[in-house]
Amino acid sequence: MELKWKTGREQSLQVRRSGEIEYLVFPGLEAGGAAQHLVSTRLGGVSRGIYATMNYNYDRGDDPAAVDENYRRTARLFGKTPDAFVCSDQTHTANVRAVTEADAGKGVTRPKDYTDVDGLVTNVPGLILRTSYADCVPLLFVDPVKRVIGCSHSGWRGTAAQMGRVTVEKMCGLYGCEPSDILAAVGPSICADCYEVGEEVAEVFQELFSREPYADVRTEEIVRDDHNGKYHLDLWRANEAILLAAGIRREHLFVTDLCTCCNPDYLFSHRASRGRRGNFCAFIMLNEPEEA
Repeated sequence: MELKWKTGREQSLQVRRSGEIEYLVFPGLEAGGAAQHLVSTRLGGVSRGIYATMNYNYDRGDDPAAVDENYRRTARLFGKTPDAFVCSDQTHTANVRAVTEADAGKGVTRPKDYTDVDGLVTNVPGLILRTSYADCVPLLFVDPVKRVIGCSHSGWRGTAAQMGRVTVEKMCGLYGCEPSDILAAVGPSICADCYEVGEEVAEVFQELFSREPYADVRTEEIVRDDHNGKYHLDLWRANEAILLAAGIRREHLFVTDLCTCCNPDYLFSHRASRGRRGNFCAFIMLNEPEEA
């Protein structure tokens, strides 16, 4: 399948395959071998119809047995079984949960006992953190020094709440991470050309990026005014600016140039499908120390 990459940005993503499964990886996050990660595509699963083929959402009408198989196939890419997954419970918050061994399997092989969690962090090897998407922004984090990982969902509300900064602060506060050590990535999501928003959303971002931490950011880079009551919002640039202001070094930050809405046959897009879709996911797992 020929992908439509956006121009003007370095292509930080790499397409990889394992059998029928095609997935995306940020090579920059693999430095030091501390963690494994992937962003799924629609290719390589068993779901059918509007969920074809690699859907991970149990709640939109897909056959649960097909979703189970999709998780099994993905777990094998990590050398694990589905009881290694720990899933978010996304409601467009900036809540980040610290994950332990007690959370293994939650959201896949057993119920979650938490709600309103859009970000996950852990220092436990072998757990696969999972967040899900269909236009919103995946944020992935690896601290190869303290051996900590994170995975956060950042739609416009999460971005306005500075989910990237919140996740970095959680890693630092709980595990002693230094922002300058953390590798971070902004994953495939809707691009500014496709993401039209109203004045009420535009004003939220105009106010956010007028604050002191973003003195070197031009608001016009984040919100483009079409002068007709409509605006275009660049979530990639917004999350990039938030992560840099949180202390992530520019050379440790990898930003996508692959749009979900421009590639709806490859990545689920809520806007392109008018809501008739499944979800793709971002996954990340801390390796055992001897594997690093």
